Amino acid sequence: MDVEEGVIRDNASASPPKSRITHQSRALVSIRLLQVLLLFLVLTLGISVVGIHMIKFFKIQDPVASSTTLISMYDHGDVTLETFIRPPSNVWHTMDDSELLWRASMEPRRHVYPFKRVPKLAFMFLTKGPLPFAPLWEMFFKGHKGLYSIYVHALPNYRSDFESSSVFYRRYIPSQAVAWGEMSMCEAERRLLANALLDISNEWFILLSESCIPLRGFGFLYGYVSGSRYSFMGCADEEGPDGRGRYRNGMEPEITLSQWRKGSQWFEINRKLALEIVQDTTYYPKFKEFCKPPCYVDEHYFPTMLSMKHRIFLANRTLTWTDWSRGGAHPATYSKADITEDFLKKLPGAKACFYNDQRSPVCYLFARKFSPSALEPLLELAPKILGY
Repeated sequence: MDVEEGVIRDNASASPPKSRITHQSRALVSIRLLQVLLLFLVLTLGISVVGIHMIKFFKIQDPVASSTTLISMYDHGDVTLETFIRPPSNVWHTMDDSELLWRASMEPRRHVYPFKRVPKLAFMFLTKGPLPFAPLWEMFFKGHKGLYSIYVHALPNYRSDFESSSVFYRRYIPSQAVAWGEMSMCEAERRLLANALLDISNEWFILLSESCIPLRGFGFLYGYVSGSRYSFMGCADEEGPDGRGRYRNGMEPEITLSQWRKGSQWFEINRKLALEIVQDTTYYPKFKEFCKPPCYVDEHYFPTMLSMKHRIFLANRTLTWTDWSRGGAHPATYSKADITEDFLKKLPGAKACFYNDQRSPVCYLFARKFSPSALEPLLELAPKILGY
């Protein structure tokens, strides 16, 4: 019995007790579970940090997340060069003047275009509403699509009724009321320029009224304007009460009396000078405050500002013929009885001038003022006399 009991005791002492094995297993399971939990927490924290940064990134990059309406320029989808340079088919928009002028002042700094750019003439009509000579202009523009753009500024409550086949269809821009001889006139002109600048292909900007007519065909006019080294704007240093007499000392120091200039309201300028006008924040407040009737701001603001900064680029004349021979605050108006072959033939060369520093027999490409009754004889004589 003793031997057997000793054997049994030795065998029992050689094997670990069951309770010890159970405690070790539980400890290993607890450690592994803790490791898994720690790994899960680390992964969760890492994913959360990355997610926060991704949300911030995409919120910044996504233009839809922005509150401004100016960024929403393109349709949803891929933005290509074509979507950037293609002008809108409808010139109507919801931008106010400050937004419009800011947007229009953006301009590529590189002078080489990455696409085939065909320079266009922007015809800007400053009107009260109707365009009585629209049939004549339709005849003038016919066959020259892609070489011109049209913009019309009328009174805010006017609604045009042009058919979709007309060149004037959907070409009326958002407008504001205009008072003759006041800053609102120049504000309307800047509004026209800004809208026209949104089309990257517009290179020349021509300001017209509803009483203006073209004196030559489109082909001749396009070559004459686009081939000029100068922009057509008067900038005369005129003595007397209607010139220097309109200057006010409050314009100093930005504008001095010796810098004061006068020119026709109707101009033909290139893109560089159009940008100067819409970008201006220095001279605009001075003219708005100090140039009031009998100082007519539309005759002084642009001529003075541009002559101060870009005088060598100005031809110091306009391409729009106007008859001031009868005196008074407004030019002569011509009606149906005045329209003859001889009258129309003499207008382009009515005054001696220079073109690209050479004497030219053609000095005017437009004329005003004409009453609506002049439309009928103008349509009859246009193919024969005016060449369109």
